[in-house]
Amino acid sequence: MRSTKIVATVGPASREPRVLDRMVAAGMDVARLNFAHGEPAQHAETVERIRASAERVGRDVSVLQDVPGPKLRIGPVAGGVVELEVGSRLVLTPEPIEGDAHRVSVTLPRLSEIMRPKDVAYLADGSIRLRVHDVSNGEVVTTVEVGGSVASRQGLNLPNVSMALPAVSEDDHRLIDAGIDMGVDLLALSFVRSAEDLDPVRRHLDERDAPMPVIAKIEKPQAAEHAEDVIAAADGIMVARGDLGIELPIEQVPLVQKRLLAIAGRRAKPAITATQMLESMVHSTRPTRAEVADVANAIFDGTDAVMLSQETAVGRDPEGAVKMMAAIAEATEAELPYGRMMAERGVADAGDQAATIAFGAVGAVYRLGLKALVAPTMTGRTARLLSAHRPNVPILALSMNPKVVRELNLLWGVCAEQTEEPHDPLELIDLCAREALRLGLVEPGDKIGITAGVPTVTAGGTNLFKVHTV
Repeated sequence: MRSTKIVATVGPASREPRVLDRMVAAGMDVARLNFAHGEPAQHAETVERIRASAERVGRDVSVLQDVPGPKLRIGPVAGGVVELEVGSRLVLTPEPIEGDAHRVSVTLPRLSEIMRPKDVAYLADGSIRLRVHDVSNGEVVTTVEVGGSVASRQGLNLPNVSMALPAVSEDDHRLIDAGIDMGVDLLALSFVRSAEDLDPVRRHLDERDAPMPVIAKIEKPQAAEHAEDVIAAADGIMVARGDLGIELPIEQVPLVQKRLLAIAGRRAKPAITATQMLESMVHSTRPTRAEVADVANAIFDGTDAVMLSQETAVGRDPEGAVKMMAAIAEATEAELPYGRMMAERGVADAGDQAATIAFGAVGAVYRLGLKALVAPTMTGRTARLLSAHRPNVPILALSMNPKVVRELNLLWGVCAEQTEEPHDPLELIDLCAREALRLGLVEPGDKIGITAGVPTVTAGGTNLFKVHTV
């Protein structure tokens, strides 16, 4: 069983049912929908297709809604994509126009007030560089220094310019509402700068009575600087290296990535590593050796999930990209330093009963030769605590809540199943053994570890660990 989870972005190249079926079969665990592109009605249809594919293939797939957040973007361009040539002139205008290779709209009306001649701006995750030539009549005139293809509504990065943008806009709230209505499982907020940026999202979810995990995308220097606070406030993080590599000196990104994953591990918060992981597979059938090493190193650093972006959204072979990611993960996991990771990650606070039991349960895997850990859970917390310590055996999470089951799909090493509610401890133990056997995680005679709360109907009450022979 592969432990590292695969997040794959669903886009024009992958939203057809037959392609989705192949991606789910190849190992897609979480389908990401980028709400910076497309309309809610189209995304709602895609969610229905993902659910249908998961049912046909027989694998649970969660849906991650990626909300744009406070990012400066260009508007739509003719045909969806335009080519910018080196040395050409590109005007950034606040006018709501359909852009072309000479003139594009921007989402910040007063952009001309904060930019000066010789300032630099980047498009397409930093692959296109613009140099400001002139600022006049409310427009910014630039020269293309590094050209390439730019798509509608892509981000515009201004690394040396300070902007005051709201943490969550009215449009973000509208998109979140749409995501709730279509039944997404996880919510990622872009361009988080501080822990307080998550508060408006939490309040909005509470008002809608739609609790779900909120993933903070770390792609601003402010968020990286205050990582401890941001990670403590979030339910998980995404290390979004595209914009992070523009906002920070690029040579610092690997070190920031390692630090973020280490903090997330200590706090038992799931982490996704994203952007350009197998970028060459947008056009090629194979990744570069450097890309393979990048994925493997992220897993060694403790990421819960690795993410495919353009590789599956617009790439030539979405299924092949998922298969390659799965193969790299499986090969890497065979050599992980499990003992060291158990000791360094998910440190329990004094008095945290559930965390202490989780640590002991993972230790018992190695001392007693357990073949699996089984965690009946109402909220998913116990499974998350077990996952943080990186046991080298499967973690089977059992919940009667289908929403919790899908949320757990992001966690490293966790296989989540929906089950009935047990009524007493003996029935609970029997259920755990029966499900582990049914799913092929163990064989008769194997030992498993069971964490549970007694009484069984109490949320957050993990107080029991039992070694059981199947």
